[in-house]
Amino acid sequence: MAEDPFQSEDWRTYAAHVIDELVPMIRDSAVTVSLTPDGPSDVKFAVELGLSIMLDKPIIVVLMPGRKIPGKLVAMADRVVEGHPDPLVTHGRIAPAAARRAALRAVRRAVPGR
Repeated sequence: MAEDPFQSEDWRTYAAHVIDELVPMIRDSAVTVSLTPDGPSDVKFAVELGLSIMLDKPIIVVLMPGRKIPGKLVAMADRVVEGHPDPLVTHGRIAPAAARRAALRAVRRAVPGR
């Protein structure tokens, strides 16, 4: 019988990294920006997206050219931004969306009952 991968030293090291480093980074961020992966099985993307959801962060998904985005990802994203091969163009598209999402989040936190 195969050994349980979740009991391995590699898994414990990865889980500690996620808890000690990734969770605080996402928790302390105003928004999360996620580049769509090139394929369905990108574990890093999945973990970061899951934590962003669990920490109730606004999520901006960047759809890179030539990539497809699952409908469920579109449905849960606060905003989908079209990426560009030139990183400066992509940044110029992300920045306004991130600023709007961060401002909305700040207002929601400041207004009781929202």
